[in-house]
Amino acid sequence: MGNHKKYLYLAAGTVMLLFLGLVYGWSIFRAPLTAIFTDWTPTQLSMTFSITITCFCIGGFLAGKLAARMKHRFIILLSAACIFVGYAGIMLLFDENAPGKTLAVLYIFFGVLGGGGVGLSYNTLLGVIARWFPGRAGMASGILLLGFGVGGLALGSLVSVLSSPDSVGIRSTFLILGVIFAVVLIVGSFFVKIPEAAAPAKASGADDAAAAPRNFTLGEAVKTGTFWLIFAWTAFMCIGGLLVINSAAPIAVLFGAPAVMGLIVSVFNGAGRPIIGTIFDKIGRRKTMTINTLIMLVGGAILILATATGSAAFVFIGLPLIGICYGGTPALLAASVNKFFGPKYYQVILGAVTFSLAVGAIIGPLLSSKLQQASDAEGFGGVYFTSFILLIVVAAVALAITLLISAASKKDGLEDK
Repeated sequence: MGNHKKYLYLAAGTVMLLFLGLVYGWSIFRAPLTAIFTDWTPTQLSMTFSITITCFCIGGFLAGKLAARMKHRFIILLSAACIFVGYAGIMLLFDENAPGKTLAVLYIFFGVLGGGGVGLSYNTLLGVIARWFPGRAGMASGILLLGFGVGGLALGSLVSVLSSPDSVGIRSTFLILGVIFAVVLIVGSFFVKIPEAAAPAKASGADDAAAAPRNFTLGEAVKTGTFWLIFAWTAFMCIGGLLVINSAAPIAVLFGAPAVMGLIVSVFNGAGRPIIGTIFDKIGRRKTMTINTLIMLVGGAILILATATGSAAFVFIGLPLIGICYGGTPALLAASVNKFFGPKYYQVILGAVTFSLAVGAIIGPLLSSKLQQASDAEGFGGVYFTSFILLIVVAAVALAITLLISAASKKDGLEDK
């Protein structure tokens, strides 16, 4: 039964992260909020997402610190409380008796409490459930991140329907979501358990892990070049992916492809996580990271071909490739941290290096919008041509970093292959 429990825990963790993945669906809330608060500018509303992702990373780091002081289940319950208070608190925006309907309310409740609460659970689930799969950490992380990656896509339609003026409206939608998230996390917290140290899991095949690597503390990890190169690689991969993923639908339309291409890219983004994670388990970090980075480079080159020919066929190939490698990046990050620095302090180290995702989430869309504004929109590819060029450059830099990681890990005395 013990061997079967880990799959139950994996399934429960994936469901929880499916709901938590709505944190990346901020764009779903923008339209109804803009319709009500007409004096809020697009830049001010975009700041909400930046604050949310930053606090998400802070929450993940805090989860790693708290893991040494309290049970993981209690961290999940704390996460549930933060998210519930955050989403319920947004209702103050719509209260006629409230003193002010300022952006600070949105920033604090959605960004700080909501984003931070998601980070607490995200880090905890990855850190705990990966321990049940010592030889398949990449696969386990990939499946968990599949749920997180498709959360916005899976729940977006429900949110859109609920927030419509013809339904319950955006005000009640936030409260409903707060209650749903709290219930899912409270129930799911009973499935957040770590394997007993005295009774290691009886595994076979790929689950028979090799000798455990040295367990680095956070202080030791940040002193290695490997840590910072992984941080840099992740940031560049996120920047490159977000140069085009956030605009997948309009890019498709520009080349004569259907707007549904945006959803197709989201599917490939989700699928890339377990696929790349499983490949990591089979052939190791070095080859998998190289493959993932080359996919981005090839995808960018194909999109450049689309601008040269005006062919929608190249868009149908290029955009899904970017989706796969963008999705595979967080799975590779999680598995690489576990492999290089060991499982004992995995959560706190992962929480620290996860700040690289925030760097990418802020810089990628910002660069994309700046490049579009500066473009003269002439020729095939229009305002996205310079984004495709920069994507190639960013992917090339990321590819060089993968080679540096191999050299740095050898110098740091870390097992790598």
